[in-house]
Amino acid sequence: MTDTTTTVNGQPDARPAAPTVSAFEFWPGWIFYTPIVLYWILLGLRYRDFSLPTAANPRIETGGLCGESKSSILDMAGDEARQWIAPYAVLTTGENDTPRALAAMEQAGLSFPVVLKPDVGCNGTGVRIMRDADSLREGLAAFGRGVPVMLQHLIPYGHEVGIFYIRHPDEAEGRITSLTYKEVPCLTGDGHSTVEELLHADPRTRLVPHIYIPRLRPRLHEVPPAGQSLPLVFAGNHCKGSIFHDCAADITPELTARVNTIMRDIPDFHFGRIDAKALSLAHLREGKDFQIIEINGVGSEATHIWDARTTLRDAYATQFLHYGETFRIGAKKRREGWKSSGAMAMLRAWLRQRRLMAAYPLND
Repeated sequence: MTDTTTTVNGQPDARPAAPTVSAFEFWPGWIFYTPIVLYWILLGLRYRDFSLPTAANPRIETGGLCGESKSSILDMAGDEARQWIAPYAVLTTGENDTPRALAAMEQAGLSFPVVLKPDVGCNGTGVRIMRDADSLREGLAAFGRGVPVMLQHLIPYGHEVGIFYIRHPDEAEGRITSLTYKEVPCLTGDGHSTVEELLHADPRTRLVPHIYIPRLRPRLHEVPPAGQSLPLVFAGNHCKGSIFHDCAADITPELTARVNTIMRDIPDFHFGRIDAKALSLAHLREGKDFQIIEINGVGSEATHIWDARTTLRDAYATQFLHYGETFRIGAKKRREGWKSSGAMAMLRAWLRQRRLMAAYPLND
């Protein structure tokens, strides 16, 4: 398991240990998000445009709410921002996929292992590690034909983070409103229990075994040797089983300045989450030695709400604050002359994304 000890001003976090899960952490989505949808509707009535948040990042399809291309956001990065983004290549599956993918990798300076993921998607769906040409061939085939995919450098750093960034159009400097460290849950073999038995014995995984079992099904009856660690997920997504830690105390002036420099080099980007990996948490606080995996728009969350210590009241306060900001920023961009996507365009993008994701392979 990676080192995910949280800190306050560089010192170990002295708060009480977190519960295994929060009271709402694994509620069905329709229950948790219903108040947020109602709040969105109220704001849409107030601003007379239900799609106004899509204008917050007007150069991105739907502002990054849904259906947007991940690579198209990264492609907008200028010379300064590009230095901080993990190299990537893009292709659409079809004929001669493996030779075309290898050629694209060579052009982008990529070598195995690489991460293969859909260019349109969310929640880590379809994200897999390709370790050689054979696994790449199988991975591409699993997506079927006509699907845009990305191949990206597998960042060797051990600390995955989510950094939420907001900058109003009339502000020179933005701010980090959330910093989340993502922990990969692991099982440790005892030499006699099967993987399935270990899942049901662990205080966290036994509460949500349905998240892990589909990926581990081929290995459920294996007996890991005593002391052997078995990581349960690769993609750092809460709905795929990663553990999130609220580390707002580690938001430093140095990190904020670095993120501002990067994000100001992406035209008209005002609201979203940066997913990155850092060499160490100490280096991240200094604003150095990290690489960006993805930049997400108005559909992204401040993921610290999934820290097991976060109360339901604080989670909703965070959600309402952030979605309120999308409307306020969208209104300012509208005054600048930008237009929102429109409700029908939002619906079409969401339906297209949903259709694509239903056909993606299981993630690692």
